[in-house]
Formats: sequence, C-alpha cells, structure tokens
Amino acid sequence: MSVLVGPETKVVVQGITGHQGTIHTRNMKSFGTEVVAGVTPGKGGSTVEGVPVFNSVQEAVRATGANATTIFVPAPFARDAFIEAVDAGIPLAAIITEHIPFHDMLSMLYYGRVHGTRIIGPNCPGVATPGPAKGSKIGIIPNMIFRPGRVGVISRSGTLTYEIVNSLSEAGIGQSTCIGLGGDPVPGTTFVEALEMFHNDPGTDAVVLVGEIGGVAEEEAADYIHSRFGKPAVAYIAGRSAPSGKRMGHAGAIISRGRGTAESKVEALTRAGVHVARFPYEIPDLVRQVLHGG
Repeated sequence: MSVLVGPETKVVVQGITGHQGTIHTRNMKSFGTEVVAGVTPGKGGSTVEGVPVFNSVQEAVRATGANATTIFVPAPFARDAFIEAVDAGIPLAAIITEHIPFHDMLSMLYYGRVHGTRIIGPNCPGVATPGPAKGSKIGIIPNMIFRPGRVGVISRSGTLTYEIVNSLSEAGIGQSTCIGLGGDPVPGTTFVEALEMFHNDPGTDAVVLVGEIGGVAEEEAADYIHSRFGKPAVAYIAGRSAPSGKRMGHAGAIISRGRGTAESKVEALTRAGVHVARFPYEIPDLVRQVLHGG
C-alpha cells in the first residue's frame, strides 16, 4: 500500500521544457514514475526525455489519462497553472514552485478544495513512494535515499527530509511514503491531514514527523496523535536556537509571543506520547524502539 502516489499514478509535468522540469522529469522516470505527459503552452508536439508535450493540461489528460501533476511553473504563473490542472480534473498536484504570493495560494487552496484537488506544497520537494521494483514520485526528492518499507515520513523541511530518509534507509528502515509538505504559511496539506492518510494506510506501521518553528501545525498534529492516531510516532523539531520574532528560512518559520517555538512543539508532542529526537541522527534508533514497543 502507499499514500497519495503509487503504481496507478500517471504524472503530467507542467513546465516540462524548463531546466528544472526537464531534469526532474528524467529523475522521476528513473525512480519508476509513469510520467505520461508534459505541458508548456506553445511547445505542443515536441518531446522531453521521451515524454510528449502538450499545449494544455486538458489536452494532456484527454490523451494520456494523467491523474497527478507536478508544477514547475514560475511563481507569477503558478496560480493559473494550478487552476488549469484542476479544471482538467487532476486530483493531485505537487507544487514545487516557491515564492507564490500569499493571496494567490489562498485562492488556490480554496479552488482545490471546492473541486476535490489535493495540493502538496507549495515550496515543497513533493511525494515519493519507493517500491521493490519501481516506485512512484512526483517532485524533486533525490532517488537514491529511499528504501521500501513501512515507515511514513511527513516533513515541512526539504533538506531535512533528505537527511532523515537517508538515515532511515542506511539503518535498514524502509519507508512506505514520504510527504514533503513545504514550509510556506499556507500549506496545501497539513500534518493532521497527512497523519490521517497514514492512519488509514495498512502499509504504514509508524510515522516520522519533521517539523520546525513557526505556526501551530505541530501542536495540532500532537492533538490529533493523542486523540485519534493509532500508530507510534517519532518527531524532530528544527529551530531550537531561533530567536523570537525573527523569520528563519521558510516563510512560515517565524515565532512570536511564545507560540510556534521549538519548545512548545516538543512539549505538545511529548505529552501526546511522541518520541521526540533532539538531533536528526537519533531518529532511526527511536523508530526501532517504537516499532518494538520500547
């Protein structure tokens, strides 16, 4: 089993003819992803990495049956690209683009929810499900860090995602699915929504949460874990030394008036029974403990 992406996923890449779109189309195909189409207006009829390019998402969906998109379109045009995907009936969109205007993202989130399209991101690395033969990935997460298994990973940080997934794999702990939520103030998918997916996935035995300062998403996740989540969880919170009121890295990573601090998140997760690592390298050992009832 898997969450969000799997063997049935057929991906269209919006912005496939750009530098990043081309590189990551190649990498997604190498991972095992069925990339069936690309979209760049005015470039229809060409191919990129053996993938046919169409002028619109609607054309691509009609021709290939694509059911997921990954968006590499520059920020000023990302909203229009997403709406085009929704109108074409795409149910899942991983938005890699960063610097999307706040109000654009608010309208995108509303439009997606009204029409039943799940957003991962923006400003995120995407989603990946490794497989024993081939996997499925939409986005930019490196291929070589994964190992198939039964531990889910949910993260707000791209680079920490890579480090922690790699450390799990090196320790012999495989992953069911990894979800990079992104670090912007308006996420398309929250920790709680991702936790619910893993709660309902019979192929996931435990979950690793990678959080950071800013907002209350991790505290909300702690409440959900305490009240409803039926599987063991391990967490790491980045930003313990960040000064109050100063934005650190991601647009959503700002703390103020005692809320959104690493300490408040660690305290909430610990109260919920989550094993919280002080350093990323501790996570594999903690996962082993929770899987074996430690």
